[in-house]
Amino acid sequence: MGTPVTTGGDPYVLTADGIKEPPTGWRASMRYLGPGLIVSASIVGSGELIATTALGAEAGFALLWLVVLSTAVKVAVQAELARWTICTGNPALTGFNDVPPKIGRLGWINVLWTVMALSKLLQIGGIVGGVAVALSILIPVGGDPLGGTSLTAWTVIVVVGSIALLYSSGYRLVERGAFALVAVFSVVTVLIALGLPFTPFHYGTAELLTGLSLTIPAGALGAAIAMFGITGVGADEITFYTYWCVEKGYARWAGPPDGSAEWAARARGWIRVMYKDVLLSWLIYTFATLAFYIMGAAVLHPQGLVLDGNDMITTLSAMYTGVLGEWVAIAFLIGAVAVLGSTLWASIPSWSRMYTNLLAVLGWVDWDDPRSRQRSVRAFTVVLPVLWGATYLFVSEPVVMVQIGGTVTGIFLPAVVLATWYLRGKQVDRRLHGGTAFTVLLVASSVAIVALGIYTVLNVFGIGTG
Repeated sequence: MGTPVTTGGDPYVLTADGIKEPPTGWRASMRYLGPGLIVSASIVGSGELIATTALGAEAGFALLWLVVLSTAVKVAVQAELARWTICTGNPALTGFNDVPPKIGRLGWINVLWTVMALSKLLQIGGIVGGVAVALSILIPVGGDPLGGTSLTAWTVIVVVGSIALLYSSGYRLVERGAFALVAVFSVVTVLIALGLPFTPFHYGTAELLTGLSLTIPAGALGAAIAMFGITGVGADEITFYTYWCVEKGYARWAGPPDGSAEWAARARGWIRVMYKDVLLSWLIYTFATLAFYIMGAAVLHPQGLVLDGNDMITTLSAMYTGVLGEWVAIAFLIGAVAVLGSTLWASIPSWSRMYTNLLAVLGWVDWDDPRSRQRSVRAFTVVLPVLWGATYLFVSEPVVMVQIGGTVTGIFLPAVVLATWYLRGKQVDRRLHGGTAFTVLLVASSVAIVALGIYTVLNVFGIGTG
């Protein structure tokens, strides 16, 4: 937040001249926060606006407890993997490749990551589609706003525009854009959700207590699993958060891990800054998630409105027009473009870095050469939006596309947990391990994630779980 403060030099190369003493306290730390804003931008788009609202529309208040669990349970794993990054200067896929066994040059976790990445063609393709639909309804091209001509034209515009805006893919641009895109729409949605009790779509304590009863309604299991995988920090956000921690400067400022007491003290200080960054982003996306879920449960569910196909945006707008009147439809569409666009804004540079890192561990890109790394990142900045847009035009089911990606992400989460524990034990200086309270939280988070991941796999393959 504030002015980016990364000094000159490659943030992925740890040298003595990059050392900076960490700030203490919240006020001094605020200007060093920011990677979590990029994570929040990614989360608030696909997870909150689409998957969470769809679940609220389908299940009503009954799964409110799962929303809270989904956003809270993964945070400790995110922070622990980022701790390893600050201690080593390495991004996630480099570490994942150290976890045995390997299949050729590729570690088994990176093999699973590749499967997840392929599923993201659907999920982020659905986001591209959501933006295109909203823009098409605002400004139809060739007649019917949901017709093939208009949707194709706007999909091409979204893809080309995203490439043009993000081609430089620098940290400052991504951080500032993410904050601007997500802030206003999330705040407005939270305020509307809080104001619903004073409208015809009111809810009260009884509904909220029902939502905390730890049950899953019949028929809602699939949507619930997808929501758990995609809301809060998913496996992809936990992974790409490490890249933004490096590029913000946390690892570079801690300095080369020479084992000295001075290095350990600096690293510990920058880990505390990272904790604050994680906490701030958790607050942002948790309140946004709850707001979107309550909107779906209180407004869409009683009317029997379900998010489906390209009508998704029209149905979502009913949440706002039903509360504030028809005049707000245009404002909603603009807001939908902003919040879904925030996911694209965060996803394009994040996935470009992860794909480049994958090529690096395969030996096809020199990760230590900034020019080679940047060329690859820019190539993926062009290729990925084109693939996502083409996938949407071929499938044209944004909600289903997002939910499939969420389910596969939920399956990959246990692998991230295992990698995090392996790297913690093998490559993190024991002096820098979290305290007892954090370790207890990490264990609880890990158990919950692995249990739900196993449950998800069993259900995907039709194996009864009792």
